[in-house]
Amino acid sequence: MSNYPLSYKLSWLPRFLKPSLGGDGNGFAPMAGMLMEPPPRRTVRLAFIGDISAVANGSTPDFDPAIKALLGTADLVIGNCESPVVDRPSAVLGTRLGTHHAMSERFLAEALAAAGLAREKLVLSLANNHALDQGVAGFDETVAALKRLGIRSIGLAADGPVQAVKVGLLNVGFAAFTLWRNADESLFAGRVSMGSDPAGWPRGFDLLCAVPHWDWEFRHFPRAGTRALARRLAGQGVGLIAGHHAHVVQPVELIGETVVAYGLGDFLGTALARQPWPGRIGGIFVVDVSADVETRGAIAAYRMHPFVRLRGSGHERLVPVEGLEGAMRERVERRLGAIFPSPLVGEGGSAR
Repeated sequence: MSNYPLSYKLSWLPRFLKPSLGGDGNGFAPMAGMLMEPPPRRTVRLAFIGDISAVANGSTPDFDPAIKALLGTADLVIGNCESPVVDRPSAVLGTRLGTHHAMSERFLAEALAAAGLAREKLVLSLANNHALDQGVAGFDETVAALKRLGIRSIGLAADGPVQAVKVGLLNVGFAAFTLWRNADESLFAGRVSMGSDPAGWPRGFDLLCAVPHWDWEFRHFPRAGTRALARRLAGQGVGLIAGHHAHVVQPVELIGETVVAYGLGDFLGTALARQPWPGRIGGIFVVDVSADVETRGAIAAYRMHPFVRLRGSGHERLVPVEGLEGAMRERVERRLGAIFPSPLVGEGGSAR
């Protein structure tokens, strides 16, 4: 059984058809910020992308060259593997209806290649509500597929709450977990990380980063409980938080020295191919981290790079907002303006 409250279930379809701008929009940060002046001499760049799925793609998606170039600047790219990677789905009817996710190993490999993502620079979280959509065998097949592809995974309960990844000169700890599950807790236990309490997490990293699958879907502003969890994580030494699950772009918040990107939307569509346009806005969250001895692990700068997934012939085409034209660009810019305050943090003075 899933763990969604009834009110959540009843609101899913209305919010999918019309993503909500309701909620508390106070206290959030601009889309980009320079947090260290002067900037450090050496930095490591992390790029966070949203949910990855084949649901809205019958064939390999297309990527605008600007998106490929941006991802190419990162030392490490971190995303969420929203669909089990299986060649033959076991939940045949559910997969056909879209209630159970699945994508083939071939699709994932070709999509990553089309995006210009080097597998050795990629980390994918398996801590999400769809992890057991194809049963235990599908979960095991997914873990094996990522290993075959040479992609590091996080969010596996067997690996402990935090996985260490060496990124350039930095030792970064990634704590991926999900608050939501689509199957019985007994199936998730021991397989998928569900622990959100940082009190027992190991320390000693240059930067501790949380990758939570949290909040409610199709709402641009996070709920009060989500923001409270972000404050708790920040209070326990988590310096960077990049969340998933909302399937729409959510704002950025600065909590002391911690930078929080509540939701990045979808990187590759996880819902119906003809999803309403606000749900087709995604974001690539780029974070530059100091590698200088004096400030090692501190966030030097961040920027949300929004894009839109346009519907092509049987697949999606990812285009940065600057590449849009006419009414679509105006609608997207208005929506982003309602989510992100301006101007840039650091213009006319430091944010801290």
